[in-house]
Amino acid sequence: MIDVSFFENDFNLLQVQELAGFSRGGRTIELAVKREELIHNVVSGNKFRKLKYNLIAAKNQKQETLLTFGGAYSNHIAAVAKAGELCGFKTLGVIRGEELGENLLQTLQQNGTLKFAYECGMHFHFVTRSEYRNKQTASFRESLKTKFGDFYEIPEGGTNDLAVKGCTEILNSDTSSYDVIACAVGTGGTIAGIIEGSLPHQKIIGFPALKGDFLTDEIKKYTSKTNWQLIRDYHFGGYAKMNSALISFINSFKEKHGIQLDPVYTGKMMYGLTELIESGFFSENTRILAVHTGGLQGIAGMNEKLKRKGQSLIV
Repeated sequence: MIDVSFFENDFNLLQVQELAGFSRGGRTIELAVKREELIHNVVSGNKFRKLKYNLIAAKNQKQETLLTFGGAYSNHIAAVAKAGELCGFKTLGVIRGEELGENLLQTLQQNGTLKFAYECGMHFHFVTRSEYRNKQTASFRESLKTKFGDFYEIPEGGTNDLAVKGCTEILNSDTSSYDVIACAVGTGGTIAGIIEGSLPHQKIIGFPALKGDFLTDEIKKYTSKTNWQLIRDYHFGGYAKMNSALISFINSFKEKHGIQLDPVYTGKMMYGLTELIESGFFSENTRILAVHTGGLQGIAGMNEKLKRKGQSLIV
């Protein structure tokens, strides 16, 4: 039986945590964090927001199976798998990297994200990287229908019109007094929803976790507002790339503020935001709200990679 009641919640009363110690260069800057990661330990932050109306639509369409796409360490894959388990949907993950399926047992032993999704009941379809790049073609889509039958499709990263609708609900009356809203950016859906939910006096600043200039056009597909800006200097080399400076920042931020950040999205966003504050980027008495979009389940997988390289871990 499909039950999406968990996703019918608004979670509008989530904690907004004020951070101390952000007066820089004689400027008084107020910084707070919207604790969206507290929604759920896996289906948290923007994953909950993006999935909310998609799962309601899947139920209304009497679909029983969710199919989505992602890489081996995708927070989205883990979130869809858990959401399916919570609501009673079957889940299918089309995973980039055919070699991962050659020895599934070994893959699950080495990859905490896929292991978690598998334990939630997700079935995998591993494809080559070239096939994955062509996943939007008619022939590939037809092959999925032939192999798996009928399903409700959720895009890679979860971004579509319904996802953007869900992300507009990140902002509410409790966030109306902030001048600047900051968030990490992956596929662009979360920031598009935040832009759509923002008030005229608010500026939205996004910190892309990926290299490339494609995001501007993606965001413009979902919003006509212009009160936003992308800061492209803090991707640390690209998606899921990191260095010792970022890891050290994440660990010290947790020690100081009691908030865990992840190395793919929120860590980079907060690192960049802190540097901007210290450089005098914001004017006196600016009130900034940083949105914690979750993604913490991926830390275990990242630590596995760091450990193999003999590098410091995220604690």
